[in-house]
Amino acid sequence: MNVQLMTDGGADIPQRLHDNLDLIIVPLYLHFSDGQYKTGTELDINDFYRKIKEDHELPRSAAPSPHDFYEAYKQVDPEQPILMLSLSKGLSSTYDNAVAGKDLLLEEEPLRKIEVINTKTASCGISLLLHEAKVKLEEGYSISELTRHLEERVEQTTTLFILKTLDNLVLGGRLDKVKGTIAKTLNIKLLMKASEEGSIEVSEKVRGDKKSIRRFIEQIGEYTKTVENKVISMTHCKAESRAKSVLEDIRNAHPFKDAYLTEAGPLISTYGGEGALVISFFKDK
Repeated sequence: MNVQLMTDGGADIPQRLHDNLDLIIVPLYLHFSDGQYKTGTELDINDFYRKIKEDHELPRSAAPSPHDFYEAYKQVDPEQPILMLSLSKGLSSTYDNAVAGKDLLLEEEPLRKIEVINTKTASCGISLLLHEAKVKLEEGYSISELTRHLEERVEQTTTLFILKTLDNLVLGGRLDKVKGTIAKTLNIKLLMKASEEGSIEVSEKVRGDKKSIRRFIEQIGEYTKTVENKVISMTHCKAESRAKSVLEDIRNAHPFKDAYLTEAGPLISTYGGEGALVISFFKDK
């Protein structure tokens, strides 16, 4: 491929896709009380869940620094253009730091070509865009053509979430403990989505796991009527069998051409909690 693809630790990339990409991933940071860890390199997902269980704490996340991005860009051949797909600006300062790192390197090497895209999504949403980038690069797109195309695709990317438990929202201080207890007692499940600006918002509250899953699947049809030539990407938080079952139900109701499935990394798992599912697909224009 004539373009070097990059992303960050906010992406969850299925192995099948990763194996077909020459991809550079810039890790994010997770801060526990005993220290700082880089996602994907210093803390795997099993260690992450063990630490939460043993320490009864959720980490704080931090974006890669501009210098982290500068170093990542610099390792690429100066003749090769770079396309960086960043975690949503609505969730993190990662995008701003990726741009700042680009500017640092361009001061030294002004002839380099580096493009940074705010994906306005995370997790499997970024992997969906990486899949699209792979397809278009194989079709011979230039860096400018690819950047323009993916910026259009960003606006079509729909990312939906469903939480099985509110424990992490309570533990992380994002939901009042009393409200969390009431929701648990009433068996309320949250359906969430990425907003147009790329932040996360609650779309619906549904009582019962089965009803919430049914509604989760129904929502897809409200965004797209034609899925036969589209790909759906899903991540799960320590819930592989649940994810496989829901993905099968999704494809029975909405026959997507292909599907990716992978476990969410520590960043998404921090917010989602065990059992959470995330899906991304392109809505109709």
